Amino acid sequence: MNRPVVVGVDGSPPSLVAAEHAAQAAVWRSRPLHLVHGYLHPLGYGVPINPYEVGVPAASEDGRAMLEQAATELVDRWPGLTVEVRQVAGGPGATLVEESRRAELLVVGSRGLGGFAGLLLGSVGTQVAAHGHCPVLVIRPPDRPIPSEGPVLVGVDGSESAELAVGHGAEEAGRRGGTLVLVHVAGEGDDDGEARALLATAGAAARGSRPGLVVEERVVVAPKPDQALVEATGDAALVVAGSRGRGGFAGLLLGSVSQTLVQHARCPVLIAHPHQPEQ
Repeated sequence: MNRPVVVGVDGSPPSLVAAEHAAQAAVWRSRPLHLVHGYLHPLGYGVPINPYEVGVPAASEDGRAMLEQAATELVDRWPGLTVEVRQVAGGPGATLVEESRRAELLVVGSRGLGGFAGLLLGSVGTQVAAHGHCPVLVIRPPDRPIPSEGPVLVGVDGSESAELAVGHGAEEAGRRGGTLVLVHVAGEGDDDGEARALLATAGAAARGSRPGLVVEERVVVAPKPDQALVEATGDAALVVAGSRGRGGFAGLLLGSVSQTLVQHARCPVLIAHPHQPEQ
C-alpha cells in the first residue's frame, strides 16, 4: 500500500505554504501527494437549510480550479511528483482526520480561511493534530518557507510516545542530512544522572536506526518543559513531539507539551501519531 502524503488545501496562504511543505515531504519519501479540500463549513454552513432539500451540495468549480492550480505549481517546482486533487463533502477537520487513516503523513497549515488573528492555531489544525491516525505535520509559522537548515529537535521524557518521536526524528534528520538534537527538560534538583541515562538510551536508538546520523544530547534545566522546548525551537528546522508524554491521561489525545508546541513553536511541528494499521 503506497500511502500518500495528504495536505488540506482551502486556498488560504497558510494552506498553500503547507502544500509546499507537503510536496517536499512527498519527494523525500517517494510518495504521491494528495491535495484535499473539505468544502463544507465546519459548523455546517453550506448544508441545505430547507429539510426538504435532501442531499449535500456539489463540489464547486472554484474549489476544483484552486486545487488544480496548486497542483500545477507544485509539479512545476518538483518535477516527477505525482499529485492528485480531490474535493470532499465534509468539514475540513473531519475530512482530514478520515484521510489520515490511509496516509503516510498528514500536513496542515496553522491557520486557514476565516482564522482569527488571536487564534494561534485554527480549529482545523487543532482537531487534526489531536485526532490524526498517522503522523501529523503542523506548519508553523504559517508564512515560513521550507527551512533549508537547522537541526531536528525531539523532546525526550522516557515515555513510549517519546520513543516513537525519537524514531521519527531520526528519520527526518536523515532525510534532511541534518543533526538530530535530543532534549530532556529537567527541574531544579532533579537527578542529572537519570536525565543523562534517558538521553543516552534515546541517542543509542536513534544512531542504531540511522548509522552515521549526528546526534546531540542536551539536558535543559527549567521549571516548565513546554516553555523550554518552545524556546529551543528558535533555530530548529523541525520539532518532533509524541502525542502524549509521561503521566498523560488515556483520554487526552495530545499531552500538554505537544499542545503548547503546536500552538507556539517557532518551526514546523511533527506530532508522532502511530500509523493506522493497513486495511
